[in-house]
Amino acid sequence: MSFRNSSSYPKSNGFGKSNGYSSGDSFGKKYKDDFANKVIKTDFSNLSPFVKDFYHPHPTVAERPRHEIEAFRAKHAITVKGKNVPDPILKFGEVSFPDYVEAQILKEGFTEPTSIQAQGWPIALSGHNMVGVAQTGSGKTLAYTLPAVVHINAQSRLRPGDGPIALVLAPTRELAQQIQTVAKDYGSSTHVRSTCVFGGAPRRQQAYDLRRGVEFLIATPGRLLDFLTEGTTNLKRCTYLVLDEADRMLDMGFEPQIRKIIEQIRPDRQVLMWSATWPTEIRNLANQFLGDYIQVNIGSLELSANKNILQIVDVCRENEKEEKLNALLQEISGEQERRTIIFAMTKRKVDNLARMLHRAGWKAAAIHGDKSQSERDGVLRNFRNGRIDILVATDVAARGLDVDDVKFVINFDYPNNSEDYIHRIGRTGRSSKTGTSYAFFTQENSRQARDLVNVLKEANQVVSPELEGMASRGGGGGGGYRGFNNRFGTFKGGFGGGRENRFGGARKSFGGDRRGGSSFGSSDAQRT
Repeated sequence: MSFRNSSSYPKSNGFGKSNGYSSGDSFGKKYKDDFANKVIKTDFSNLSPFVKDFYHPHPTVAERPRHEIEAFRAKHAITVKGKNVPDPILKFGEVSFPDYVEAQILKEGFTEPTSIQAQGWPIALSGHNMVGVAQTGSGKTLAYTLPAVVHINAQSRLRPGDGPIALVLAPTRELAQQIQTVAKDYGSSTHVRSTCVFGGAPRRQQAYDLRRGVEFLIATPGRLLDFLTEGTTNLKRCTYLVLDEADRMLDMGFEPQIRKIIEQIRPDRQVLMWSATWPTEIRNLANQFLGDYIQVNIGSLELSANKNILQIVDVCRENEKEEKLNALLQEISGEQERRTIIFAMTKRKVDNLARMLHRAGWKAAAIHGDKSQSERDGVLRNFRNGRIDILVATDVAARGLDVDDVKFVINFDYPNNSEDYIHRIGRTGRSSKTGTSYAFFTQENSRQARDLVNVLKEANQVVSPELEGMASRGGGGGGGYRGFNNRFGTFKGGFGGGRENRFGGARKSFGGDRRGGSSFGSSDAQRT
C-alpha cells in the first residue's frame, strides 16, 4: 500500500538585525530585482485537490469536560485564539497517530507531549493554518514535523520533475540540519525522502537531491531561492509550509526572499508559522500569508526568560572577567552534568577564549560564522558526544542549535539587547529541565541594565542592589561588586568557595541549599 496515495490511506487510524547569527545564506544580502524576477510565476489556475484534514478526535478527547480542558490549558500556560479550535490532547495515545509515527515516539522514549504539541498537533492535523508563539526548547519541531509526515503520506506520489510536498524554512543552517534529522527519523519507515539545502556548503549534492525528488525539504531562504531561480526545483506540489523562527528570519533580513518563495506556493496551502515573539512585523506576515489562522501561545506574548533557569549576574570590571571565568569553570567541573556554552561578542574573542581555555586544560572548542561547515559540524558533534565540555560561541549558537542537556550558559560578554540574552540562556533549561546561566555585567553594559532587571524580575530572580542602582541611574555603577544575584538572595564572594561548596551547607559562592545539594533535575519530555 502506498502511504502517499490518499485513496489507500488508512482512515481508521484516527486522523481524519543580524548580530553574529549565521544562516550560511549571506543573510541580509539584497537580491537585485532582475535576479529575483527570474523566478517563474506559477500558474495556479488548474490545481489538483489535496488532503489536509486527517484528525478525528479520540473519544476520550471528545468526551472530556470543558472545565478539565480549560484547567489543562491554564496549568500549561496555553492560550488559543481563532475559530473552531480543536481541544488539546493530554497523552500521546489521544492523538491517534499512525502506527509508524507511534513506533518512533516509543523508540525515542518520550512519555508525554509538551504543551505546544498537546495543543498544536490537533490543529495541524485538522488542516488549519496556525501561528505558534513559544520559547525555544518547547518541542515545536515535533509539533510540525509529525503532522508533515502524515500530510506527505496522504498525498499522491511524486512524479519526475515534482518538487517537495512539505517545506520548512529556517533561519540558520544548524537549525535546518537539526530539523532534517527529525524528519529522517520519523519519515524513513514510510520512505519519505528529505533533504536540507543551505548556504555555505557545496551545491552539487543539494542540487542532486532536489532533482532526484524529495517529499520533505528543509531550507534556508537564500539557498532555496537560488535553486528556484535556476529551475533546479519548484514548489508546484508544496501544500504544507512551515516558517520556523519567523521572527529571527525577519530580523536577519530574509523577508524579501520569504515573500518570493511563498509566491511560488499554491494559495490553498497549509501554513504553520513559529516564533518566539509576536511583534507587529510577524503579525503582518501572518495576516498576509495565513489568512484565517489559529494562534497558540505558550506563556506570555512578551519574550521572557525561562523560569526553570537560575540566572546569576556578576557586576564586575572588564579586566576581571577572565579570572572569574576560570574560577567559575573550576566550580562547574565538579558537577556531574557540566556541558557549558560560553558566549562572546566577537569571533576573535571566541577564538582567543577557546585557545586560552584549551591551554589551561579545559576541553573547549570555538564555533562561529567564519568556521567552515565541516569545522562547525565537527565541533558540534564533539560537543554532543561529550568529547568536549565547553563550547565557546558567538550568537550563531544562540538560536537554532539543539544540544541535549546543556546545564550552564555563561555570558562572558553581555549581548546588545535583552532578546539576545534570553535566547542565549535558552540553550539550557529546555523541556522542563533546569539549568543555570551566568552573566558578567560591566560598566560598558549599563545601557542594558534596566532591561536586564525587567527580565530578572519577570522570571522571579532576585536583583542585586548594584544592578538595581545601575538600572535606576540609566548607566553608571559596576566595578566593585564581587557577588551574584539570584532568586535565593544576594551573595558576596564572587566564584570562590571551591567545587564542593556550590549547592549545600554554608556556601561561599551562592549560599543556601538547592534541591538537597544535588545537581539539577531532569525530564523525560522531548525537547526537539
